[in-house]
Amino acid sequence: MNSSSDANQSGSPPFCLLGAVGYSHSLDTCVLEVVVILFLTVLIIAGNLVVIFVFHCAPLLHHHTTSHFIQTMAYADLLVGVSCLVPSLSLLHYLRGLNEELTCKAFGYMVSVLKSVSMASLACISVDRYIAITRPLSYATLVTPCRLRVCIVLIWIYSALIFLPSFFGWGKPGYHGDIFRWCANSWKTNPGFSTFIVALLYAPAALTVCFTYGSIFRICRQHTREITQRHARFSSQADGDKGERGERCEGCPDKRYAMVLFRITSVFYVLWMPYILYFLLESAGLYHHMVASFLTTWLAISNSFCNCLIYSLSNSVFRKGLGRLFSPLFPSCLGCMDAKKAPASVSLRPDPRCQV
Repeated sequence: MNSSSDANQSGSPPFCLLGAVGYSHSLDTCVLEVVVILFLTVLIIAGNLVVIFVFHCAPLLHHHTTSHFIQTMAYADLLVGVSCLVPSLSLLHYLRGLNEELTCKAFGYMVSVLKSVSMASLACISVDRYIAITRPLSYATLVTPCRLRVCIVLIWIYSALIFLPSFFGWGKPGYHGDIFRWCANSWKTNPGFSTFIVALLYAPAALTVCFTYGSIFRICRQHTREITQRHARFSSQADGDKGERGERCEGCPDKRYAMVLFRITSVFYVLWMPYILYFLLESAGLYHHMVASFLTTWLAISNSFCNCLIYSLSNSVFRKGLGRLFSPLFPSCLGCMDAKKAPASVSLRPDPRCQV
């Protein structure tokens, strides 16, 4: 087995996916790979720690049952960031004593399982919002806390089992471990295993998300059209405005929250689509390039940081929880912001159900 330590002992430069352009003779390491991986590792760990702490500090975020899936994704993404320390330490020559084959297999399997948890959680979130909008009266009886816990446990078990055959020589779960020479050169993808993963994970999750969000936005569009037509029939403008405002306020939480979740899902698949396409092409033997493998893989992993960014930009309750979390660090700035917002909040008195 060719290991990085053997390469160093023989005097040859270490294995770099980006080739000679990423290697530094003075530092004896792959500088570009180290910079990219360490940068993403810090962002992922810090961002998901913020999401987890804000969810614990903002009780209003638990108003939706989807918060359980969001927290599951945050914990999974946090573990992705922690596991990314493995290739970073390997490139910095801190893991020379470990078995390279076992290390790269374990790292590739772990990241694949954790990202599968995120993908399955997004699909469950879309189903949850679909039920909330299509069956609002029976939602509380259909989606119970016990069923949510069972669903989350099944997501973890399913994700762990679906990638397990790769340990028994059937294919390769992904290119996350290609930082190691053995993973890049000796662990080959298998068309059968790749088809198996696409058929049982990627395709069902993507089709579920497309169907549920497509139905949600079609229903919202239909409700908006009905409200507009009903408002046009009323002769009294005042009564019409009151009825329209009440109906819009009643429907806005699900619609706005669905938009936030749709943004998270869209960003997830935009960042993962290049990786999935390369995975299919490489498995079929149509295209293989180490630089493309590295770029698509770590572009997909960068999604683990994006949820925190999307929440901070899209969710007002999350922003308030974020402000409370950092209030001890910036008490004067937060006090000024609260003083400016106080008169507006008192005079407007918005319905808290419509704050998403």
